[in-house]
Amino acid sequence: MNEAIRRTLVVLPIILIAGCGGRGARELVSVNVTPNAADAQSFPNGQVQLMASGTFNLPPSPVQLTSQDVMWCIGDPNGHCAGFINSGATVSPSGLAQCNSGFNGIVTVLAGQPQAPAPMPDVGTQLRIFGTAQLTCP
Repeated sequence: MNEAIRRTLVVLPIILIAGCGGRGARELVSVNVTPNAADAQSFPNGQVQLMASGTFNLPPSPVQLTSQDVMWCIGDPNGHCAGFINSGATVSPSGLAQCNSGFNGIVTVLAGQPQAPAPMPDVGTQLRIFGTAQLTCP
């Protein structure tokens, strides 16, 4: 095999590999929850349907997120889910929030991607990219 063909066979695959996937993987950059504040008394049966939209580093963006994209929980503004405690409200995997009977106050509803599973279920999960909404309970 002559030298020119040998160089071509070595260089061509390198060029092809370098040209593929130069943009990287599509990653979630931020999450927005709407409505960002809601009074449960203003909604039928005190149930508030929250929606999450996500901004990604690559198009299409923003897009509506589903329960397969984000985890919903009641937690704090720092993205920490409450765990197995009475947090004053509940939220379903699809973002349907409802106050617990007899609870009065404001809770933070979170939608986001977990960093890792909680070491113990009682501790709750820390979300790494998340959005928040405030739910006012009567």
